Amino acid sequence: MSDSPQAIVTLNASVVGIEAVIAEASDTAAVTELESNALGKNGPIMAARKAIGEVAAEQRKDVGKQVQDAKVRIEAAAQARRDELAGSERAALLAEERMDLTEVLGTPSVGHLHPLTQAWEELEDTFIGMGFRVAEGPHVESDWHNFDALNIPKGHPARDAFDSLYVNNGEEGSTVLRTHTSPVQIRTMLTQAPPIHIVAPGRVFRRDTADSTHLPVFHQIEGLVIDKNIGLADLAGTIESFTQAFFGSGFTSRLRPNYFPFTEPSAEFDVQRPDGSWLELGGCGVVHPNVLRAGGIDPEEWSGFAFGFGIDRLLSLKHGIDDIRDAYTNDIRFLQQF
Repeated sequence: MSDSPQAIVTLNASVVGIEAVIAEASDTAAVTELESNALGKNGPIMAARKAIGEVAAEQRKDVGKQVQDAKVRIEAAAQARRDELAGSERAALLAEERMDLTEVLGTPSVGHLHPLTQAWEELEDTFIGMGFRVAEGPHVESDWHNFDALNIPKGHPARDAFDSLYVNNGEEGSTVLRTHTSPVQIRTMLTQAPPIHIVAPGRVFRRDTADSTHLPVFHQIEGLVIDKNIGLADLAGTIESFTQAFFGSGFTSRLRPNYFPFTEPSAEFDVQRPDGSWLELGGCGVVHPNVLRAGGIDPEEWSGFAFGFGIDRLLSLKHGIDDIRDAYTNDIRFLQQF
């Protein structure tokens, strides 16, 4: 680990220090703040996640597991301290408000992450454990990043399927609310030399009418691998590894031929449940040479694959939600099931 980035090298020491501070926290609010800071954008876990891309490819899976284990340690330390403080804080509150303890029935409920956020973070953790790093990009994109660089030039019929929302900025039609997370692929290729192993979760926008399976604002996660001699077999193996890691060993996957302008060959991938039924999850394929060129990468030297699917759809499939709009109405009867 001597050649690892500083964020990775010091991760264990950072976690030990955070555990010690949490153990001395005087109230649950302080515990929550410490946990939030440790796991937030400026904390050591996020710093370590971002640094995974700098680690040698053969070490990324092990390093990713170390980062995930560190996150679990912080969460466990915070929950343990909250459990210690909960009783005394509750007793103090009751005494202060002169409440009759016989009127307190059951255990007070506490809030939790939104089910969509839970699914998002679980996906990130799964892919980090597989050696990927998380990449991000802006919601407002140039027409070039969103379409042209992805082999969808002006006039291409595939553009009609995206039904875009354009922003009044610059030349007409030059700025758009991103219709997919694929522009993150281009931005990553333009700023990072291969090999590349990233996933890019995020919010996307299309001119869709809200119904039980569609929303004008929804969420996707995109994966990209660029390396030497990468082909369809590598894609199929990665999809299968993800399927079993995320859904369980009783699940498997398959690829079906399809067409996407940014991959060739292209496929849809399905997940088979233990009862034998199949669920369509997303699209994938070998990165088109034109996309590699747009990203400044020589397709004669490098190749890769990409895949993507909707996080909202995954949430619906995993929990049997018939109407995805239920996840956004803030009905406590729905949310407290998660």
